[in-house]
Amino acid sequence: MLQTDTELITVLGPTASGKTAFAVKLALELDAEIISADSRQVYRGMTIGTGKDLGDYHVGDRKIPYHLIDICAAGEQYNVYRFQTDFHAAFADIKARGKKAILCGGSGLYIESVLRGYDFPDVPKTPEQTYPPVDSLILGIHIDRELRRQKISKRLDDRLKEGLIEEVQTLLASGLSPEDLMYYGLEYKFVTLHVIGQLTFQEMHDQLEIAIHQFAKRQMTWFRGMERRGFTIQWIVPDREGI
Repeated sequence: MLQTDTELITVLGPTASGKTAFAVKLALELDAEIISADSRQVYRGMTIGTGKDLGDYHVGDRKIPYHLIDICAAGEQYNVYRFQTDFHAAFADIKARGKKAILCGGSGLYIESVLRGYDFPDVPKTPEQTYPPVDSLILGIHIDRELRRQKISKRLDDRLKEGLIEEVQTLLASGLSPEDLMYYGLEYKFVTLHVIGQLTFQEMHDQLEIAIHQFAKRQMTWFRGMERRGFTIQWIVPDREGI
């Protein structure tokens, strides 16, 4: 079992690295709750494309509580300042109940904003809305680049079979414009372009696959940058860790 005296554990990693499943396993060991650090999983109705994988939070008859998922309507403009505020509300609630908190996600800016205690001088706020840095043990999920590429490709095919195109069609039918949906990028950009007839299925698939690979590389660049900015990240390979 992992032992830590820090008030928070952070699990980060690129898309398709298995960080959610790892965080859930860790939460079971520590009787902890998970706070999502994903810039798109906050939106309701955007489930397959954002990879919420809510089934991962169920292990046997246990359900690991999660926070900051499905808290906004699709079409809203969520941002890092709102995330920082919502994180601290959830974090305070978890601590008040005597539980441990695990911050889990791949949005490096969101993660760093709470760990470093970003200040937003242009945002009107009270002194109670200025947040100090949060002390955290940071665990980085590391998988081989080629394995990551294989997992990304398989996951894309799985999501298309699970109804990703139908999810986008439903969001558009609910009143979101194609431009509103494409704002969220990746799956929502390329699948929307397919749905409105600007890309064939194969063009959509191939371009989206490349874009996700590029996104994973940018995530790793951010995390390596965090190390250069003074954060200590303990990189682990989940299958080789007895956690």
